[in-house]
Order: sequence, then structure tokens, then C-alpha cells
Amino acid sequence: MKKRLIELGQKYLSKAVRRRIVRYTCWPPVGLVRFGSLRRLKPISPDWGMERGQPIDRYYIEQFLAAQAGDMQGCVLEIGSNTYTRRFGGDRVTQSVVLHVAEQKEVVTLIGDLATGENMPADTFDCVILTQTLNAIFDVAAALRTVHRILKPGGVALITVPGISKICRYDMERWGYYWSFTTASMARLATAVFPPDCVYIAAHGNVLAAVAFLHGLASQELRREELDSVDPDYELLITVRAIKPVSG
Repeated sequence: MKKRLIELGQKYLSKAVRRRIVRYTCWPPVGLVRFGSLRRLKPISPDWGMERGQPIDRYYIEQFLAAQAGDMQGCVLEIGSNTYTRRFGGDRVTQSVVLHVAEQKEVVTLIGDLATGENMPADTFDCVILTQTLNAIFDVAAALRTVHRILKPGGVALITVPGISKICRYDMERWGYYWSFTTASMARLATAVFPPDCVYIAAHGNVLAAVAFLHGLASQELRREELDSVDPDYELLITVRAIKPVSG
């Protein structure tokens, strides 16, 4: 019936009349959307909402890592710090390795390059925690091949990447910020290295969470059910759990 009405409208009504009908039958009506605090050209927080509470992407990252905490055991590699290794791995972790491509901070125990594989030991790690890192590496496919190579057989990579996101200026000015991802792109990248039945991919987010994240609101400013609602057309964050087979 709806399709028939649309066809009749297109046949007998002018484009101007059709536009007026749409304008006044939308809800809220066109031109009457109330943006409130969001009608601004600068975000509410330029720092991901960190001063307001927990950044919204971190809500999804930490939910994912908490659910996969059992993978964090033995020798664990994390990028830039060992915050998540300590928080979720606990006493299951026997060795914590912190990787960075350039910065020799006190917490960093390994300087290496995922893209080139330089200084990255093979078959070493039971778990690799790779949060919000692949977007700063131009050759993502090479980095994933390195991740596969450095995992022990049976080891697990826990990966998060941005979908809908603002650019991280800190990364852009130091080593680059190259990519945002979708579940489709991550599936192709990950299954080119890991067997498809060893790769588990999920998207997180919805239009409300995405708008709030872009404005730098904190997770505490949305309700739990609003954060946990998943709309596949608004992939704010993508999570990947990839297992290196014991053989092959």
C-alpha cells in the first residue's frame, strides 16, 4: 500500500509538493530538530571525554577485554603500557612485555615494529593485546602477519580498532593515523592471516553512542542500555579475537 501511494504521488504531485509533504510528515519535522548543547562546531570535549569520565570507545574496549580476560595468561604483550595486562590478566600473567615502536619510556620493555617485524620474536607470546593500534600503522596486513608470527601456537590476539571516530592528533603528528575500519574490512584482513574459524569479530555502537563519542561525552552520560544497543549501520568500535592454531 505504501509503495502504491508513493507511486501515485510521484505520478500526480509536483516535486515541490512532495517535498512539502515529506517536510511536514517527518518527525521531528524538518527544520525543527532541537540540537541543544550539540549545536556547535567544536566538540564538547576535544580529549575524547577523558576529563568527563570514561571515553565511550574505552567502555566497549574494556567490556571486550573483560569478557576475554581468560585469554590473558602466560607471556602477554601489550602496546604502550601494561594497564590492561595487569587489570584483566592478574596472576595468570607470568611475564608482561610492553611494546612501542619508538618511545623508550620506563614501562616499555621492547622496541619493535609490527609492520616490518623488526625485533619481534617469533612464537613467543600467549596473548597479544592490540588496542587502537592498527589505525596508526599504514601496512595493516603486514602488522597482522607479525602478530600471527609472534604468537605461540594456541596464542590469542585481542584486537580493537576504531570505526566511527575522530582523528587522534597525537598519533597523526608522530607516526600517522591512517585508517578507520568496518567489520567487513577487519574480517578480510584477519582471515587472510588467521584461519576463518579462529577469528571472531563484533561491532559495538549505535547512532546515539557515535554522536556522543564524536562530541567527547563520557560513557557515564549515557544509560547502559543506550551504550549496549548495537546498530550494524553505526560501527563505532570493532573487536577481534584471533587464535593462532596449535598446528599449521
